[in-house]
Amino acid sequence: MPFQLTPMDLHMTELERDIIREILNIGLARAADSFAVIAQEKVLLEVPNLDIVSGKSVLEKVGDLQASHVVIQSDIRGDFNGTTLMFFSGQHVQRLSRVCLRMNTSDSVQIDEMQESLLLEISNIITGALVTQLANILKAHIYGAPPAHPHGDMAAALRSLLVDRPMVQPLIFSVVTQFSDKENSVELPLMIFFDRDTFEKILEIIRTYDFMGGHQAGS
Repeated sequence: MPFQLTPMDLHMTELERDIIREILNIGLARAADSFAVIAQEKVLLEVPNLDIVSGKSVLEKVGDLQASHVVIQSDIRGDFNGTTLMFFSGQHVQRLSRVCLRMNTSDSVQIDEMQESLLLEISNIITGALVTQLANILKAHIYGAPPAHPHGDMAAALRSLLVDRPMVQPLIFSVVTQFSDKENSVELPLMIFFDRDTFEKILEIIRTYDFMGGHQAGS
């Protein structure tokens, strides 16, 4: 189910929302090709919805997801400042462990070192492709830091960032994964947090860019 999230005071038009979603989808299409090599099957990754949410709402969502998912975190650095969180469900862990590691496991989020390394690599591929696509299209110098598997309460760790610093605007979207057998589509939640300055930079670039002509308006 798509997230039901509350818009904030930093608004996007529907066109701007569609443009950002399309940029993300292009990046995910490239990520899916690399992911498919690991999964040894055709993989579909796409962004069905895109929302800006309040700090309180995202803390509740992170808390709910962490209870039933493995969390992988990666920071975005350079011209843009942000953090990505990927949430792998027990179904993801079970499927990927069987296909990639030849391990028959339950759909548990209690993972061993090999499974952790696999999820870190998949997260690195997916978030790396997204960051590269954002950098290419928005003409920004950004890169993704190596992913990590954080332990402890993620919601508590994010509280100071989102509640005590309300200028941070989380940009949230869901990624739907589908394997080639088409029997199962399992949502793979992916959250991106940008500070307000970064998000305003992205919107300004989009608003001044002539996408048909391939250059910034007025240049």
